[in-house]
Amino acid sequence: MKAVILAGGFGTRLSEYTESIPKPMVTIGGKPMLLHIMDHYAKFGITDFVIAAGYKSEEVKRFFLNFAQTSADFQIDTHTGEIRRFNNDIARRWNVTVVDTGLESMTGGRLLRLSSILQDQTFLLTYGDGLSDVDINATIAEHRRNGAMLTVTAVRPSARFGELEIESGKVTAFKEKPRLAQGWINGGFFVAEPSIFQHIKDDSSVLEKEPLETIASMGQLYAHQHEGFWQCMDTKRDRDFLENLWAKKSAPWA
Repeated sequence: MKAVILAGGFGTRLSEYTESIPKPMVTIGGKPMLLHIMDHYAKFGITDFVIAAGYKSEEVKRFFLNFAQTSADFQIDTHTGEIRRFNNDIARRWNVTVVDTGLESMTGGRLLRLSSILQDQTFLLTYGDGLSDVDINATIAEHRRNGAMLTVTAVRPSARFGELEIESGKVTAFKEKPRLAQGWINGGFFVAEPSIFQHIKDDSSVLEKEPLETIASMGQLYAHQHEGFWQCMDTKRDRDFLENLWAKKSAPWA
């Protein structure tokens, strides 16, 4: 099964880093976010990836073109230029397809451009800026059990601010950045059937608008409700939070 990663947005809210590289290439613990996501899929045996690049796609292409060289030690004959590699990163023997899906394409448009590669098979899909400890095999199993066209991983992130419970003007409880009690949101980590392409019009299609709204109205959009860790990387604050978890060796996704 192939896993598609949407990695083409501008990442304007993370401009401290994205002036020179796309957001999925911003590092956590010295490793690009994109690689963290792929490592998570690989834990569940998913090693066939399709990267939907766009903004600064050359950086993503360059990273994977050089991956075999940079992930191994080597010995070089400086006279002949002959190179012998050893200690190769055998843990990442992956098949990676990188496609420039356009600079201005929206999420649905990027996915549509991959339809010929994905062909007539169930595939996985996520964003290049979110980390989670979601059980990928569980999402696939739930998707198949429901006979869904599309299954989304629903998450309940922590609120950014403290929550007050007030009765008659008196604060009866204070909770510092609690997890949202309701309000499930789209956490990515989708499982999709190829019939989804029938509901994507062109490059201007935003996956999260008409396509998902239509599929939901058809009763074909299901949710895998994930109670565990999930965190997006929209801002420098988010990146620093993830970096701190990694530094403390307490990163749930690792």
